[in-house]
Amino acid sequence: MIKICIFDLDGTLAATQESIARPVNMTLAVYDLPAQPVEAFNYFAGDGIKNALKRAMIAAGDTSASYLEEGLPLCRAWMQEDPAYHVVPYDHMVWALEELKRNGVKIAVFSNKPHESAIGVVETVFGKGLFDHIQGQTDLIPIKPDPVGVFEILEKFGAEKDECLYFGDTNTDMLTAHNAGVTAVGVTWGFRPRSELEEYGADIIIDSAAEIPGLAGIDAAAQ
Repeated sequence: MIKICIFDLDGTLAATQESIARPVNMTLAVYDLPAQPVEAFNYFAGDGIKNALKRAMIAAGDTSASYLEEGLPLCRAWMQEDPAYHVVPYDHMVWALEELKRNGVKIAVFSNKPHESAIGVVETVFGKGLFDHIQGQTDLIPIKPDPVGVFEILEKFGAEKDECLYFGDTNTDMLTAHNAGVTAVGVTWGFRPRSELEEYGADIIIDSAAEIPGLAGIDAAAQ
C-alpha cells in the first residue's frame, strides 16, 4: 500500500526553466557574460542553483567559473525575488495531486531549490495547503542525490520505504530514490529524455501525470 508520494519540483511538478534562467542570466550579465538560452537549463538545472550557475558560467565562456562564489548570493537573491516566474504545472498534475489527497495518500515535495524558494514556487503555483510537506535544500538537508530529505519525510509521516513512490525527471532523482531505497518513478515530460531515466535505473517510467493515481492504487480517470 502506498502511503506517501514524494515529488521533485523542477521538471516533475512544473515547468520551471524560465524561473531558473532568469536569475542565472541576470547574474551572468553582471560579469559581462552572455545570457544562455532557456532550453539549456534542461541540463543546467536539477542539482541546485549553485551547479546551475556554474554550468551556465562555463557555457558562457568563464571556463573556470571564476565568478561563482561572488555571484551566487546575487543569483539566490534574484531567484527569491520571483521564484515562480513563468512557472506552470504540467498537464493533469493538479488533478493527480488532488486525487492522491482525496484518497488519503500524503504528498510531499523534495527539491534541490533553496528551501524558501521551493516553498514560494509550490505555494504560488499550487496554492497553500495542497502539499502535506515541502522540503528544499537547507544547511541540514543536503542536495540530492543525498537521500536525507527523503528519510526526513518518511519519518515525519511514519511511512516505510516500500510505502513510498518518488517521482522525478533526471538522473539525480533516480539516484536519490535508489539511495533512499524507495521506488523510483521516472517522468518523461520533464527536463531529460527517457534514455537517461532508463540508464539510471528508473523502476517505473510514466508519460503523463494522469498515470500517477493508478500507481498509488487509486482507480480514477483524468477529466
